[in-house]
Amino acid sequence: MAQEFLIEAFSRDEQGRGASRRLRREERKIPAIIYGGAKDAVSISIWHNELKKALENEAFFSHILTIELDGKKESVILKDLQRHPYKPLLTHADFLRVDKHHEIHVNVPLHFLNEATAPAVKLQGGVPSHQMNEVEVICLPQDLPEFIELDMQNIEMDQVIHLSDLQLPKGVRIAALVQGEDHDLPVVSVHLPRGTKADEAEDAEDAEAEEDDSKE
Repeated sequence: MAQEFLIEAFSRDEQGRGASRRLRREERKIPAIIYGGAKDAVSISIWHNELKKALENEAFFSHILTIELDGKKESVILKDLQRHPYKPLLTHADFLRVDKHHEIHVNVPLHFLNEATAPAVKLQGGVPSHQMNEVEVICLPQDLPEFIELDMQNIEMDQVIHLSDLQLPKGVRIAALVQGEDHDLPVVSVHLPRGTKADEAEDAEDAEAEEDDSKE
């Protein structure tokens, strides 16, 4: 069953830094905004701790969320989130309205399967190197995946997996690839630890030298 996230929101009339500070300090809420679509932007406030707890779930970032404001519900995605520079506090959130007939751009996490048990890693001593842990996709709201899986069971030593190698759900495109082949960026690769190849080459040279000496 698909996970659902419901956010309780409240209308916000006061603007400015002072009002935002009072909101956070006295009411334990943070300022936020809903924008996009054919409607005007709306300033709202939401419970700080409820949002913070929801953010602990990775799925929150790549889900269609429901905001309930004044008894009405709207479908949105989290578009931007601001945090305090050194305190564990959220300071502002931006939510973008979504329409089932219009595509959206969303960053979706990558899940790397069978990484530790892949022969190149477990048997050959390779070390996975992640060039990215999420990818921006384009799709209709109803096609938005919670994550994209990448099975690394058969990855080979020194192999590089690119964006074009990812298996995508129906109706989902990768934003970078829409721009052309030059944007087919690496996602993950497996290589021997740095210095290992040099050591192997040195051992091979020493063995070759010993063999030559024995022939003289």
